[in-house]
Amino acid sequence: SLSMANVTISKKRKFVADGVFFAELNELLTRELAEDGYSGVEVRVTPMRTEIIIRATRTQNVLGEKGRRIRELTFVVQKRFGFAEGSVELYAEKVANRGLCAVAQCESLRYKLVGGLAVRRACYGVLRFVMESGAKGCEVIVSGKLRAQRAKSMKFKDGYMISSGAPTKEYIDRAVRHVMLRQGVLGIKVKIMLDWDPTGKNGPKMPMPDMIKVLAPKEDEELGKPYIGK
Repeated sequence: SLSMANVTISKKRKFVADGVFFAELNELLTRELAEDGYSGVEVRVTPMRTEIIIRATRTQNVLGEKGRRIRELTFVVQKRFGFAEGSVELYAEKVANRGLCAVAQCESLRYKLVGGLAVRRACYGVLRFVMESGAKGCEVIVSGKLRAQRAKSMKFKDGYMISSGAPTKEYIDRAVRHVMLRQGVLGIKVKIMLDWDPTGKNGPKMPMPDMIKVLAPKEDEELGKPYIGK
């Protein structure tokens, strides 16, 4: 997926190169599209071209006036990573439910704090919005110099949250951001636990391993009178 694609490189190096490419691309888009609710990127490599799908809450801002901004981003990516002209395409995709996206909520909290909203009020607002969007649980941690000179950490929780085991990979969406305030840097961590969704739209298709399904009891069949022989 890089300019090195035409040069034969070992499998190990290819995976490392792809990882570095993804990390740098993600960093670029995080900084560039922070105000437009950027919440992740997906890279699809086809034989003809490389497709980069940008997920954001405000796709219209990502596209820009008559698609100008996305063309500029395409050109920047093409020049930086040495893609041939026309071999890389950028698309913007709207996030279906921004209340279940940790990155979008983390950014929203960041802008609230930069705007001068009280920490407690901002965090409870995010927590409530996430829970109303259909999450199973949510946790927000803000640490740094809150009001006083001494740094401390505040934790806000609601609902059900798992922290260990394989299901955390599927069920937990997490994000970390830094807020540059006048008195110093605040750290924000947002963890959202999704609910099980058999359709796979708003959560993982795989149910929790400890989920117990209670089946309805079967109807008792009517038995005849017992036969008593003489």
